[in-house]
Amino acid sequence: MAENVVLDIQGYSKNYGGDNKAADNVCLTVEAGDIYGFIGHNGAGKSTTIRAVVGVLDFTEGEIHINGHSVKEDPIACKRETAYIPDNPDLYENLTGIQYLNFIADIFEIDTEKRKALIQKYSDMFEITSDLGDLISSYSHGMKQKVAIISALIHEPKLMVMDEPFVGLDPKASFTLKQIMHEMCEQGAAVFFSTHVLDVAEKLCNKVAIIKQGKIIVKGTMEELTHGQSLEEVFLEVEDEK
Repeated sequence: MAENVVLDIQGYSKNYGGDNKAADNVCLTVEAGDIYGFIGHNGAGKSTTIRAVVGVLDFTEGEIHINGHSVKEDPIACKRETAYIPDNPDLYENLTGIQYLNFIADIFEIDTEKRKALIQKYSDMFEITSDLGDLISSYSHGMKQKVAIISALIHEPKLMVMDEPFVGLDPKASFTLKQIMHEMCEQGAAVFFSTHVLDVAEKLCNKVAIIKQGKIIVKGTMEELTHGQSLEEVFLEVEDEK
């Protein structure tokens, strides 16, 4: 595996029963510095693949490696280097925001000074510093999403995996998240995320894969895929063709 490969998925398949596979021989590679978009209709296999990458969903076919570590054989090493933000953040609502962030920092054994600095940095960026003393149960969906994002950044992951990350975020928070994604990649990390918002993916991603009925039907750099067309036009064309 190349030294700069952060996420390597080879031959991954998942069948929940029946003839149709939710994921069918999925192969893709995400390198350091990539913002990699994963696109497809509802039920195409995006979330199934993402959940396997982050170790939430078991699988038997194929291999997934994160920074050279096998998700199957060395899941703890993979989780140390990965952050996952699901489409609907499920946080401990009986904790305050700051208690939750400290809890996550404890899990990753982040020292006091470092966590304090990172929490301050990201809570200021998302403009929720003054709300961190409140119970999470009092937060709106967007505020919970912000706390989930901050908790994912505390251990400075090499791979950020997100499922529809912009859902529920206001325009300013969306802009802030995009800034953070670029900042991470400039420092040698990688981002792999699903989205339905094709114009966002087109502007943000340097690489993209389109999945349909569990199979990758096209993948590559944004330039290779679009050739002067919009990503939306490409998506609609390949969806119709295959």
